Amino acid sequence: MGKARAAAPKRDTKLKTKSTGASKKPAKKAGKDPNKPKRPASAFFVFMEEFREKYKKDHPNNKSVAAVGKAGGEKWKSLSDAEKAPYQAKADKRKVEYNKNIQAYNKQLADGPNEADEEESDKSKSEVNDDDDEDEDESGEEEDDDE
Repeated sequence: MGKARAAAPKRDTKLKTKSTGASKKPAKKAGKDPNKPKRPASAFFVFMEEFREKYKKDHPNNKSVAAVGKAGGEKWKSLSDAEKAPYQAKADKRKVEYNKNIQAYNKQLADGPNEADEEESDKSKSEVNDDDDEDEDESGEEEDDDE
């Protein structure tokens, strides 16, 4: 019997460690950077931009977003590859532009925020230096007044 009692607490401790681990809150993710470029729209979404406008003109009383999406999806499926080509070309252009932007963004992150800060600090330094020049003049005048 002594062995059975000794085994029971071991099970309890294991269960307790699992339950405490499960009750921990997951670590919070870092907030999204608002300066990060947004991913480009696919060919379908480029098509939908134009389709929505046409659909609204043809069906001005329609208030359902789902109806527009469903009609757009059906229309997209019925298009041939040749009819989809202009939308694919626009999507490819957007993707190339996005890739340029994201590379610049990643380079900026790798370099750190120092470059942006330096630009701002250069401006602020010149403004501060202008103020300092004025302060020196004023301080020089004050010294003359004291003497």
